[in-house]
Amino acid sequence: MTSASADAPPARHVGLAILALAVGGFTIGTTEFLTMGVLPEIARGVDVSVPAAGRVISAYALGVVVGVPILAFFGARVPRRGMLVALMAAYAAANVASALAPGYLVLAAARFVGGLPHGAFFGVASLVAAGLVAPERRGRAVASVMLGLSVANVVGVPAATWLGQHAGWRASYLLAGVLALVTVAMVLAFVPHQQAGEASGREEAKAFFGNLQVWLTMAVGAVGFGGLFAVYSYIAKTVTVVGGLGAATVPLFVLAMGLGMVLGTPLAGELAGWSVFRSMILASIATAVVMVGYWYAAPHGWLLWPVALLVTATGSVLVVNLQLRLMDVAEGAVTLGAAMNHAALNIANALGAWLGGVVISAGWGYRSPALVGLVLAVVGLVILLVSARVHVRGRDRVHADGQAVAA
Repeated sequence: MTSASADAPPARHVGLAILALAVGGFTIGTTEFLTMGVLPEIARGVDVSVPAAGRVISAYALGVVVGVPILAFFGARVPRRGMLVALMAAYAAANVASALAPGYLVLAAARFVGGLPHGAFFGVASLVAAGLVAPERRGRAVASVMLGLSVANVVGVPAATWLGQHAGWRASYLLAGVLALVTVAMVLAFVPHQQAGEASGREEAKAFFGNLQVWLTMAVGAVGFGGLFAVYSYIAKTVTVVGGLGAATVPLFVLAMGLGMVLGTPLAGELAGWSVFRSMILASIATAVVMVGYWYAAPHGWLLWPVALLVTATGSVLVVNLQLRLMDVAEGAVTLGAAMNHAALNIANALGAWLGGVVISAGWGYRSPALVGLVLAVVGLVILLVSARVHVRGRDRVHADGQAVAA
């Protein structure tokens, strides 16, 4: 569990501190997705095909997965504000390096390096936000940090895409670098000092990776969240080929998915105050239902728009509560627990997009990724139920051991 900082700021300053962390989330969200918006420009700029250019997206995702355990391991004893500043400064440098990359290989390497701080920043920021408020408000605090990522999909990504189309793709990465430096300044100005956890990185890793509940929770994220990416990856073809709408309408459906994140994230914070675990179950069931709705709505044009919004709204409820769940079950390994959620979500990204492509290639059509999403949501729900069963058995065992000792 997270403890409040000994140097906690006055209540009136907590909002500014959380805003600084949310700006970091906005920066990362904008940067992560801007590549997709300017991919044709990147391909022309480094003289490769669009599919080859798309591999720089994979390089970033790989950086996220690799960076989380490494940075959490070595940063476990680093004071949290200093860790945030170092991570975002590195993020700024990687984006500037991306903007200055002379060719494809350097760009791919820079995107890999850019992915390294991603998950660790969100993990540490979540711990800091949770430590700034009373325990019953930590869900809202973490949701506020994640809201920056959601707003990025509505504001930051379209703006960075527009800039890249009009001023060149390198300008988009320079913008991302500037946003990262703004985050550094805001963290230094508004986020109070917080001590690092007491456990060493080695102790944290041993406690974390030896915990069955940790693995079950990460599996829920890696599998249950994959459906969102299965449908998001092919939204353009679903709208135009299945729904019969013009290509000019695709940005409006992308906007719907961004708005879903914005609406779902604060809802997740409210539901977390009720029950983190029950919220995850509710979100998994709701996701399965929405995927069925997506399948039926896809051929009906604009009827798909509100369903697309619900896809990301339910997904956001799951993501925020997964973050809190990992922080809870990680016990002494809170830094690693807070960060590993984002490694699991990037696995979900790869898994969902790949499985969506598999069913499309098999001839099932562009709305078939919704069926993939349905299956993944159900599997995620089953894993949650297994997690609940393991918890009950562990509690019963402790209770039985206690009775034996008393006897």
